[in-house]
Amino acid sequence: MVKARIGIIGGSGIYDLEGIEYHDEIDLWTPYGSPSDHIRLGRYEGRELAFLPRHGRTHKYNPTQVPYQANIYAMKKLGVEWIIAVNAVGSLQLDMKPLDFVVPDQVIDRTKHRPNTFFDPIAVHVAFADPFCPSMRNLLIESARESEVTVHPSGTYVCMEGPLFSTRAESNLYRSWGAHLIGMTALPEAKLAREAQICYSIVAAVTDYDCWHEQDVEIDMVLEYLKKNAENLKRLIKTAIPKIPETREMNPCGCCNALQNAVLTQPHDFPKDRREAFEFLTGKVK
Repeated sequence: MVKARIGIIGGSGIYDLEGIEYHDEIDLWTPYGSPSDHIRLGRYEGRELAFLPRHGRTHKYNPTQVPYQANIYAMKKLGVEWIIAVNAVGSLQLDMKPLDFVVPDQVIDRTKHRPNTFFDPIAVHVAFADPFCPSMRNLLIESARESEVTVHPSGTYVCMEGPLFSTRAESNLYRSWGAHLIGMTALPEAKLAREAQICYSIVAAVTDYDCWHEQDVEIDMVLEYLKKNAENLKRLIKTAIPKIPETREMNPCGCCNALQNAVLTQPHDFPKDRREAFEFLTGKVK
């Protein structure tokens, strides 16, 4: 199987990435089920990568039903060490306008019905104070500026359950917390990437002002801005790919050692039906 060190997870409106020399398309089963869609393997400027649309190419999964565990496990199985993820978001702050991009540095979890770890029922406690890889974040911010798109270099993303949009009271509550963005897909994806010891960061594409500001969110408005955002997002991603280091040996982020000292359960107590998956994920723990 061809290995791909770079993974791209496309969000709403990003179901493909033109300009990539795709050479394979695979269906990859995992112990957590099948990923959202076929994974396309390709090459861009000499770098092998794997592309997966989070919701499926026909947008068949709502945010709660996305098979996040299978998606991240499949990326890990392919050898992916870096993931760029795209997320459509609403803005909770006036200066983060529709068509702007944000590279958030924090997230607040308001999801309710999603498995948010690979490791149930065993005890694995991974640090998550800084939920997005700082090295990836810096790389994406630099790439956005080179692509001449408006980018905000930090922000707090509230991840809600969905699929309905916020109530006005919720929207104003999150604003009172000082949050900047609201979306439905950053979690548990970021948590699972950290457990898989993958460097992960997102580019959040602003499509609306949620419902706190003047106009309520309507899906046709979101789709209109997604379409406008798509070309800039694709240009940003293709600018970022060649900048990703060939090795993580000198990377100070710590993502590749996230499981070190985090696994409290002894291997002989791993459940039999999850042993292979857990050993695969924890295999580099010293």
